[in-house]
This record gives sequence, C-alpha cells and structure tokens, in this order.
Amino acid sequence: MFNAFERAVAFRYLRARRGERFVSIIAAFSLLGITLGVATLIIVTSVMNGFRADLMNRIIGLNGHLTVQPERGRALDGADAIAARLAALPGVAQAAPAVEGQVLLSGPGGTAAAAQLRGLPAGALRDRPVVQRGVRQGSLDDFGAEDSVVVGARLASRMRLQPGDTVTLLLPQARGGDFTEAPRSRALRVVATFDVGMPEVDGRTIFVPLATAQSLFGLGEAASQVELLVTDPARVAPLTTEVRAMLPGLRVSDWQRANSSIYAAVVVERNVMFLILTLIVVVAAFNIISSLTMLVKDKGRDIAVLRTMGARRASVLRIFILCGATIGCGGTLLGFGLGLGIAANFPTLKALLLDIEGSVTLPAELRFLMSLPSVVDAREVAVIVAMGFGLSLLATLWPSWRAARIDPAEALRHG
Repeated sequence: MFNAFERAVAFRYLRARRGERFVSIIAAFSLLGITLGVATLIIVTSVMNGFRADLMNRIIGLNGHLTVQPERGRALDGADAIAARLAALPGVAQAAPAVEGQVLLSGPGGTAAAAQLRGLPAGALRDRPVVQRGVRQGSLDDFGAEDSVVVGARLASRMRLQPGDTVTLLLPQARGGDFTEAPRSRALRVVATFDVGMPEVDGRTIFVPLATAQSLFGLGEAASQVELLVTDPARVAPLTTEVRAMLPGLRVSDWQRANSSIYAAVVVERNVMFLILTLIVVVAAFNIISSLTMLVKDKGRDIAVLRTMGARRASVLRIFILCGATIGCGGTLLGFGLGLGIAANFPTLKALLLDIEGSVTLPAELRFLMSLPSVVDAREVAVIVAMGFGLSLLATLWPSWRAARIDPAEALRHG
C-alpha cells in the first residue's frame, strides 16, 4: 500500500528536527495515551472476567449450573435415569441427583443450629472443584458411608466441631406434613469441613450422602432435583433449551436465571467500565488528529514542493496516513504487549506485592490487588486491539485529506 518514497518521507516527518520539538512531543503523548488506554482496557477486562468467574464459581459451584426439578410436588422420580441421560449430552461435565432440605443439627456439648442439608452421591461431591479447593479439615475420601457428613467451616466453628465428632440431624416435621409423626433423626460422623469464602454458605450448609438424605426425608429412590455442571458456564443457555426439549414435563432453570440480579449487575458494571476506559483511547485518538493537523500545517511548504516535483495527491494522503498510523498502531501494539503481559502474569504480580508487604506496609489502595483474579479472554483482547487500530486509522483521515488538498501555488506564495 505504501511505496518506498512514501515510507521514507513519512518516517522523516516523524523524526524531530530543531524547531519541530513541539509537534514531536504531542505525537509522543499520543503514542503514550494509546499505549496506556489499550493496556488498561486489557488489564481491567481481564480482572473483571476473573472477578465474575470467581464470584459465579462461589455462587453456583455448590448448586450446579443447571437444575432439573419436578413442576409439582417435592420428589423427582427416576432421577438416576434422568441424570444418566443428561450426562451423555455434549458440554455436560457432571449430572447427579440431589436432595435438599432444612434440618436441625445438634453437636457435642449441647450446641445446636439450623442447617441447609444437601444430599449428593459421593463421587459428585468429590468432583466439584469449589468443594475440593475449599476443604479445610479432614478429607473427602471418607465421604460416602451413610453415617458421614461434610460441614461448612463457619458452622463447624460455631458448633465447635472437628473431623471425627458425631452430630445428630433432626427433621422436626415429616415431608408428608403430618405434625403427629415423630421427628426423624440420624447420628452422623463429621469427616471434613469446607470453606468456599461465602459466609452464608459456610455458615449453614452440610453435605451428606444421597442415600442418607433420601432415607431421612422418606423419598425412597426419588430425589429433589438433578444438578448439572457444564464445561462452559457462560454458554449454558443453548444447553438449557436442549434439556427443556428433552424433558418437557419438568422445570429446567440455569444459574443465569437463578442469579439474574447478581449476574446482571456484574455484566452492567463490566460494560460501563469498558465504555469509560475506552474514552482513554478516544482521547488519545484526538491527540493524533491534533498532532497530525499541526504537522500538516508545519509541512505545508514541503507538501507544495513535493506536489510541484510530481507527487500525486494520493501519495501525499498516504504519507500522512502512515505518519498517524505509525503513532496509533504502534501505541496499540505496545499497549497490547504491556496489558497482556500484566494480565497474564497477575499471580506473579500478586506474589511480588506480598513480598513487598512483608517489608513495607502497603496502602489500602494497593492491598486489594493481592486478592484480584485475572482471566484473559482472547476474543475481548482481539476486540480491544482492533478498536485501537480502527480509531487510530480513523483519526488520520481528516488531517491527511487536508494535506492532500493543499494547493501548491498558494502554499508557496504564503509559506
């Protein structure tokens, strides 16, 4: 697109000579603005992606990404068969029957608390990453026997429970609604405690084997629901539609609908942040316009000489487009490298901050960086880089057109 003559002239104009420092300084600030804008966008979007993934994993990691429940009644018959059918679908990482209910928990020393009981097959619980990472005491290897229970760390601390202690589960009212029926109880042994970082979960949730929960609630072989974990939670909607078509008589809901308010708030915050930070790149693009406009004004006599020597208007247009594109696209590439380098090496940055904090007390404004996650999305990075290139090229068009429209005679007469 650019011949050797146009490249030589463009790069000559970009090198500052005596008396041209001011234009070059503006061009340098334009380059710096594009670099910082693109880098900041990549870093912030990666951190927001990590924050969203971490938040959603904490919220939905225990409950599954998609649930299948009966439309009426509290029991889902044939839950094992339904789980087996759903597990064969593409994109499903796990499908397991589950039982949920409220119980009273009585521990040693007379301590008692209400708890949210969740019954799962032993393998399904062990395969849930949020639970695996959250184990604080004991081991999930012992979970599976009918007398085993896994307790939230905050609940265990409040009731002074340790692995090996015995607790009693009490169901004050039978599921049939008969108040005259005697309460059901079961003595269980604590095999592990877990902490997922959410007080409302760690302070009231317990896990028991599926058979224990079915026996306690009198469900027989039925379950409360079937829970699915998918390989890509962000694209759960098509799978939800497919499962609804497969199981028309059941209620199917995904994590986006169940947590719609939280999900919407995170998405809106991320989009607004992206829009605000995009203004940095836009402002830098305006700096490119101003620097090129000043360069065209400063080089008016040179442009006239080039035109009288035979240079075409299209050639002059391409010379100044190349000048602006070098600043904008160069800044975009530098921002891409800087932003991607920081976002992809966030754990190293956090480790460095931890080492610094060991010797120097960091201010609160920097301390939060040590807990931020980062997830780089290649598509978003590509969009940011494309936006940087696009704005940079658009910013060069008007000044370059003005340069190509200069009349050689008028420029030499008044130059």
